[in-house]
Parts: sequence; C-alpha cells; structure tokens
Amino acid sequence: MKVVIIGGVAGGATAAARLRRLDEKAEIVVFERSGYISYANCGLPYYIGGTIKAPEALTLQTPESFFSRFRVDMRVRHEVTAIHPERKAVSVKDLETGREFEERYDKLILSPGAKPTRPRLPGVGLEKLFTLRTVEGTFRMKDYIQKEHPRSAVLAGGGFIGLELAENLRELGMEVTIVQRPKQLMNPFDPDMASFIHGEMRRHGVKLALGYTVEGFAERDGGVDVLLKDGAPLHADMVVLAIGVTPDTALARAAGLELGIRDSIVVNDRMETSVPGIYAVGDAVQVRHAVTGQDVLLSLAGPANKQGRIAADNICGGDSRYLGSQGSSVLKVFDMTAATTGVNETNAKKAGLEVDTVVLSPMSHAGYYPGGKLMTMKIVFEKGTYRLLGAQIVGYEGVDKRIDVLATAIHAGLTAIQLKDLDLAYAPPYSSAKDPVNMAGFMIENLSKGIIKQFHLEDVRDLPRDGSVTLLDARTPAEYAGGHIEGFRNIPVDELRERLEEIEAGKPVYVVCQSGLRSYIACRLLSGYGYETYNFSGGFRFYDAVTNDRRLTQRATACGMDQ
Repeated sequence: MKVVIIGGVAGGATAAARLRRLDEKAEIVVFERSGYISYANCGLPYYIGGTIKAPEALTLQTPESFFSRFRVDMRVRHEVTAIHPERKAVSVKDLETGREFEERYDKLILSPGAKPTRPRLPGVGLEKLFTLRTVEGTFRMKDYIQKEHPRSAVLAGGGFIGLELAENLRELGMEVTIVQRPKQLMNPFDPDMASFIHGEMRRHGVKLALGYTVEGFAERDGGVDVLLKDGAPLHADMVVLAIGVTPDTALARAAGLELGIRDSIVVNDRMETSVPGIYAVGDAVQVRHAVTGQDVLLSLAGPANKQGRIAADNICGGDSRYLGSQGSSVLKVFDMTAATTGVNETNAKKAGLEVDTVVLSPMSHAGYYPGGKLMTMKIVFEKGTYRLLGAQIVGYEGVDKRIDVLATAIHAGLTAIQLKDLDLAYAPPYSSAKDPVNMAGFMIENLSKGIIKQFHLEDVRDLPRDGSVTLLDARTPAEYAGGHIEGFRNIPVDELRERLEEIEAGKPVYVVCQSGLRSYIACRLLSGYGYETYNFSGGFRFYDAVTNDRRLTQRATACGMDQ
C-alpha cells in the first residue's frame, strides 16, 4: 500500500507516524511546500518575543529524523499542484529545482492547513506588513525586528495569534495597538468575560481600538498607516495581519471534492472526503461541533492531531471515528490565563438553545493558604435539562486545571448539576475542599430546586427604581462607599436580621454583594421571613469589571483611540 500525504505539521505528520506504527511495509510519502515538515506553530509568537530563543526549538521533526525513525519519505519544498482522483495520482513541483512529476497513490491524505486571511484591501502587499503562520514568516518578522528595531506595531485582529503576539511585542518594549472590527477580543468568550481580558491587556499597555474596520494600508514617514473606517489612521513601524485563517483548499476544489463552510473540505466521522480513497484532516476540514451538532471550523492543534490518527487507523483497516470538536482552548494573557470549552452563551443562543448561566469568583486554592488568587468562572447550561454546554474561566493559577475538568464533564455527558458530585483532588496549596467546579454544581443545583433565583448583568439596567422592588447591597459600608450599583441601598448581611423592618414586606428583593456569596446568604435569610428574593450572578466585582470595560470601549470609540 502506498499513501501520499499533502502537508505536514500537526495532521499530516501525525498521520504519517501512525501509519508506520500500524503498517511497517506501507510506502509513505509526504509532500510539504514549506521547508519544515513539523513545527511548533503555537510557539511562533514566543520565538518573536524571545521566550523561545533557539530557532531549531521550533522544529519538532526534520525530514532526516522522521526518516530515521519511521522510514517515511518526507519531501520538503515540494508543492502538490493538482490531484487526479481518476488515476490516483498527484502532480508535484520541486520548488528547489523546478522539476515537475506525478506521484501515484493508493490512499491520499490532505492536510493543507489554513492560510492567514489576507483581505483584498489597498496596501496589503506592503513590505512592513507581516503574518505569523509559518516558520518562514516568523523568521522574516524576527529578522525585521532585530535589524530595524521598530518601536510600534499595529495588530489587525484580536484572536489567539493577535493576543499572544501583542504580549511578546510588549515584552520587547514596543508600543502595541490591536484593532478589531468586533467590540471585543477573543470571540470564543462572551463579551462580559472578554472584559477581564481587555483589562489585562490595558494594564500592560496594549491599546485597544475595538469596533473599527480596517479599510487599507499606506506607507508614510517610514512606517505604515492603518486606514480605518470612521476613524483616524493608526500609524506604526510595522503591521501584523492576524484577522484569522482561511482553509487552504484550492487543490480540493479543483479535484472536485465536496466543500462546506468557507470552502472547507467536507468529511465524515472517519475523515473520508466525498471522493473514495481520499481523506482530509486539520484546519482545512469542516467538523461537527460536539455540543451544538452544527458544522463549524475550528483551527486547533489538538483536533488536527486526533484527525490525523483517525485517518491513518481507517486507511489501515480500522474503524476510528471523530466525535466532533468541543473547542477547548487556553491562552496566556500576560500574567493572566483565559480558557474556554464547549459553547459560550452568545453562540448557544444563536444555535437556538434555551440557556442559563452562573458566574462565580472562587479562589484558586484554600483561602487560608498564602498566594491564592481569584478566578472568574462562567458556566453555560441548558434550561430544563441542565445539560452542560460550556464554560469560560479567566484568572491565574488553576484555570487550566478547572477548564480541563469541565471539558471532560461535557464530553462525558454530565449535567451541570452533576459537577457537584465530582471527586476532585484537594490540598490547601492546590484547591479548596469544595473545588470551584463543585461550587458551580452546588449553585446550579440550588437553581434547579428553587432554593435560589438569580438575575443577571443584562437585567440590572431594567430593574425599576420607583420603589416597587427593593434593591439591596449586602456588602460592608466601606465596600459600598468604594462603588455600588445605582439605586441599591446598603444593609450588610450580618446586620440584616436586626434591620428587617427597613425592608418592606411584599416586594421582591434583588440582592448584590461582592462575589455572590453574601448575597446568596442574604437571599436565604430573607426567604426564611417570606420575602421573594433574587441573587445577582457574579457579584459587584463582575458588574464593575464589565461596565468599566464598556465605558472605556465607548470612550475610545468616541475619541478614536483607547485610553
């Protein structure tokens, strides 16, 4: 059996190694048009910033090392120019010599990946515009920085690459501005949770121009102007296009393969394309979202590796299945960690799901053990069934641990209530006896049993201020004086029993505290005296972070630049 693989990196290289482990006698040929067969794509921003110092550290495998171990014929700088399914052959061009030839196959795996999205805008080809997707592109950017010592950069795009690169360029001492059409960074997060990411970026000097559309680029004064719709140009010494990636599927289209979202390759759960004998994996394929069941594009290394393995299994006579992508991811944002899994509230509603959420602010470990830090967790679940749909966490230590637990729970089909039953490891330096994941389960169980009712950030503005309801802040007077929600009066929770006469009977009571715990206690206390109560999800800390971020973004939009 002869297998030809188009493209290396995550999916293609994984498929090649798995094929060899399953079939020692198979002939395996990999064509990769770049000079690198397998490299740490996710590590490229950290090479720019100097965290990863040696360029060879980016190269996970070389053609020589891969051949030595697996006897796989790895041909770099070879571009496949056409696929001929009718005769099971591909046309190949050697980019070093210019020689063109055909290679036959019994099975073909497409792993072309995705290319940086380059909009058709004036000035896109300027020398000082960069993308960060390949090793070659990374070296070009690194060489420019080392030789020209730019003092400023504009990053067009606020996704994973944009944020990671912003951090690394700031570490080099550069002034950095991120410009983005949506009014938030990191679309996998809901806007309220993205507020914490915005705050961390601003604290480290990154300017945010959110809600602006880039209309082109122009050279000026030795640098580049980024031209904005309805805004003054942003000038910088260099510009990076980080507005996303597009499936690289020209070969698949020309060969007559069925295409889906944004011309991605349609595959079944065995990673088979519409043409028998041809498989596809990685960033170029359309997948099913494991939570919503909808067709999506998710460019992540983990799924690409799994898909490469599955394709190889099936080529070798197995029956492996890809169960869909859940979108689990984690991101370093300066000192902060931001992570997500499943579907956020925004996209769950777009998918037609009836959802509710809880927001909590637990400590990373036991409060009495030094060094604990707050994290903010948002859990998304389906109303009625309490099916666990997704989670977002922003914080410091322990974020990655909790998101992995929640990702596993979603995959296992646990309900949000069942989070309370998970038996998770505890010691004071690492967690609390009631882990944050358990706490989320307790909160959702209380909702399901009617022990507590809640109201959300989007409800605050519409609460009546005419006296028909009671708005209560259960924090201390000092906390209240430091900032509070308009219309809420202050009675500390520990004084509540003695001051019940100040709360008019027969009126609903909406209660807020700093994190949601004291207000929950206040709600239960008041319920015991016959009051109808509602607890604010997330607490004043959450409200303050989100509303401050919205004010800053609105002010920046009004004056044309972030503050």
